[in-house]
Amino acid sequence: MNNPKHAKFTVLPPEEVGDPNLFQQLLKLETVPVPEHLQPQHPGFSDEDLSVERYRSRAFHELEAQKLWTKAWQMVCREEDIQKPGDHVVYDIVNTSIIVMRGQDNEIRGFHNSCLHRGRALRMGSGAVNQLRCPYHGFAWDLQGELKTMPTTWDFKHLDPCEQKLPQVKVATWGGFVFINPDLDAPSLLEHLDVLPEHFKDYNLEHSVSIAHVQRRMACNWKVAQEAFMESMHTRATHPQIMTFTGDIDSQYDMYGDNISRSVTPMAVTSSNLKDVEEALILRDILDESGRMAEADSSKHVLPEGMTTRQYIGELNRKIFAEAAGVDLSQATLAELQDAILYSIFPNTQVWAGYFGNIVYRAIPDGDNHEACLFDVWLLGRYPAGSQCPPGAKLNRLPDDLEFSAAAELGALGPVFDQDMSNLDAMTKGLKASKKGAVSLASYQESRIRHHHLTLDKYLGLAK
Repeated sequence: MNNPKHAKFTVLPPEEVGDPNLFQQLLKLETVPVPEHLQPQHPGFSDEDLSVERYRSRAFHELEAQKLWTKAWQMVCREEDIQKPGDHVVYDIVNTSIIVMRGQDNEIRGFHNSCLHRGRALRMGSGAVNQLRCPYHGFAWDLQGELKTMPTTWDFKHLDPCEQKLPQVKVATWGGFVFINPDLDAPSLLEHLDVLPEHFKDYNLEHSVSIAHVQRRMACNWKVAQEAFMESMHTRATHPQIMTFTGDIDSQYDMYGDNISRSVTPMAVTSSNLKDVEEALILRDILDESGRMAEADSSKHVLPEGMTTRQYIGELNRKIFAEAAGVDLSQATLAELQDAILYSIFPNTQVWAGYFGNIVYRAIPDGDNHEACLFDVWLLGRYPAGSQCPPGAKLNRLPDDLEFSAAAELGALGPVFDQDMSNLDAMTKGLKASKKGAVSLASYQESRIRHHHLTLDKYLGLAK
């Protein structure tokens, strides 16, 4: 049983497979209390096609630039990226540029990245400074955005120095993430996040640190990249090697209000696409191929008689994750210790829930180019409770000709991301070539994509 070298299994026809109730059945096997928020929450939607113009149209991109990115909460960075006064990240979104900086008073602010004299960008990239000084003429502001130096003041008597404070955007934090919103009248971040803080309250993301941050430019609209991670039904065609331990077409899909959606993909169980997969093969593959488990070397593990891989992996993760974070995880469910529980925060951020192995995705337009985006991946790890947060991982910006597998810090996840990304250039080509002029979504498995576009329409003034 524990030697999968010559394992054989059956691949079933794709037309009639899939069990979206599997996750709820697995929850009934839990031996600890199951959080209420793991129950299904699906409002149901209509099945109208989406126009391909949403992805390929310059006019649609310009509408987003005007009405979405100027109004929505957007995740910029992690708090550990700007730990000290003067540490800052430059966040560029279409034609807007924001300096997100920690001030001398330890408060995080967001400044419009434009000198109030002649408009030069104050910072061209992230880093650390002791003031915001314009390299063109020397106007300078302190870390709180107050004007500090004005050259030849005799020639600017018409400007009141007290009125020359750098304009700001709204800034708020949650779970160690830093968000900005250019709309000063926007609802609070907590209102935007809806149920998310309650659902994540036991996962201690505020005691997490980024252990990897990799970015790559993709030749597709930002929504195409975003939607690649909003359903699991693509696994059979795109990631066949993970089906032995991933309940892909057995996933649960949930929506909460306008801004939050979720998919729950059971792990350490075999996809409904397969049958007769031995537990030893499930154990080997989830350790070697997943990239999210506490252990990544299957040679060190043999499945005890009478134990399922799901039980074994859950208990292994419980022990190692608890030791790493210095917390008691005795009441954690097997689901929260291993399953792919992925939340979307409108418009462009996705965060994996659970006690460890949290992956974060973000897709933003590549400047003013509606046919390209920057795709970021973060991996989060816990640091011991009561200790100081260590520095976050430095950004690894991959050249366009390097794949995610070139980023060693991503481990087994790198090749999986490359499989995802292999579809994206072809999506751009196909959407441009579409004679149909529309995309058709699955009623249930692609309902998170439907939910995303319904909310987008509300921002853009297109809601019916």
